[in-house]
Amino acid sequence: MILDKLIKARHYTKTVNATKRLLSERGESNAASMASDVIENFNTLEDDQKAEYFDYLAEKLNPSPADVLSAAQTYASAPNADNLIWLMKVSEAPRQELLRRLNRAPAGTGMIVSMRHQLLKLLPKKPELKAVDADMQHLLTSWFNPGFLKMHQVDWKSPAHILEKIIQHEAVHEIDGWDDLRRRLQPDRRCFSFFHPQLSDEPLIFVEVALLPEIPEAIAPLVDKKSAVIEPNQYKCAIFYSISNCQPGLRGVSMGNFLIKRVAESLKKEFPSLKTFCTLSPIPGFMEWLVANQDINPENIKPAMYEKFKGAQQAFNLSQKSWNERLQGGWHPENASKQEQEALMSLCAFYLMTQSTKRGGNSVAKFHLGNGAKLHRINWAGDLSKKGIKQSAGLMVNYLYDLDNVEDNHERFVNGEVIYSRSVSQLI
Repeated sequence: MILDKLIKARHYTKTVNATKRLLSERGESNAASMASDVIENFNTLEDDQKAEYFDYLAEKLNPSPADVLSAAQTYASAPNADNLIWLMKVSEAPRQELLRRLNRAPAGTGMIVSMRHQLLKLLPKKPELKAVDADMQHLLTSWFNPGFLKMHQVDWKSPAHILEKIIQHEAVHEIDGWDDLRRRLQPDRRCFSFFHPQLSDEPLIFVEVALLPEIPEAIAPLVDKKSAVIEPNQYKCAIFYSISNCQPGLRGVSMGNFLIKRVAESLKKEFPSLKTFCTLSPIPGFMEWLVANQDINPENIKPAMYEKFKGAQQAFNLSQKSWNERLQGGWHPENASKQEQEALMSLCAFYLMTQSTKRGGNSVAKFHLGNGAKLHRINWAGDLSKKGIKQSAGLMVNYLYDLDNVEDNHERFVNGEVIYSRSVSQLI
């Protein structure tokens, strides 16, 4: 027992000493080999020691407060370029240079992504590590800039290990084995992924697309592995029905919006007949918001609209019977009353229109609306899976990408406005 503790402590000491050597002047010229040494030692640490190592990064590799204060005062009194450069230099945490040098190791990029994944799991209980995470995210955002990423189509001829990772990381509509994946890679279904030169065998994020004659209202036909393959002369719409991140360590590094736009451009060149680019998206959080009896700000909408919102809340009265009680009692979109259907459709429209621009609003809506899409249509009974019914009463949304208007729509969303269609406005 004592020997095990000594060996464990020795591993941690070796990791810290390797880190100090990497940050030394000698480490500047021998960074690749020394970075590999840090990585090798870090990988020997147990989970509690890795947490301790992150504490070390947070406590010992901060910028000097005295130097930052002095540089800031100098710049404030003489705001010239040299003083600004010096302020920027002394205010940067030394751990950023550590990460840059770690990145020079053959496996450095992947290691930093993995380290951040481990760090993110610690953050809820150790908020003092936020600055370390901010430094990691700052650098990863630069290194995984879409200009460095390569978009590739994943098809049935792709390497088996890539296909296995597509199955593993599909986060929206689970892939039920190889037959299911094969159907999703047929000519009328496409899968595109971003790859990084330093992680060439690791898909970073991928999007699945269905090529269809019209905008779909439900997900089941799109993921039916026994469905018939549609002929190219019928392709009129490209439907983005799933987008999944594969690297938890890259959380907060924006890639999905660029991927969708590149895919749309690629498909438009391949199939000039495609006129419509749209999603079929889930609405996670809708019923959670509704169950919490959330209100909307009456000052932001017309009085008649607010009255309709309150009326819909009353019509789908959750105070009489909770949502869980209704589900346990067999509630299902196919047996819902017309009054319930109208109320839920209206409440969902209010939810997406009024909450999407707010902090904590629907994450999927934020992604697509912030990417320049328009709230096009809300679909009843779009997702009849157990998960779909529980989180959104089976509702799904189409977000429409009008490629000529995405930039304008993006700007308007940033300024707090949700762009929506007439079919949505009729619900409110």
